[in-house]
Amino acid sequence: MNTRIRELLARHGALPVGVDSLADEADLYEAGLTSFASVQLMLALEEAFDIEFPDSLLNRKSFSSIAAISAAVASLRPEQQVA
Repeated sequence: MNTRIRELLARHGALPVGVDSLADEADLYEAGLTSFASVQLMLALEEAFDIEFPDSLLNRKSFSSIAAISAAVASLRPEQQVA
């Protein structure tokens, strides 16, 4: 799952650094993720994983790192295993 999240982050995150250089726990906002880009990323995640982020996950913490995004997506897809 993290590979797909990294692909989407590279495409929609508009980060000034390469996604490959970021650890799963790296702070994406410190790496340059903007609020606008996080919304674009959220929309891409919803489409890619066929999920919908509830209001309770629409916060800065849910998109703070690749690990946090993975946990949020996994919580919305409990039947899927996190890879």
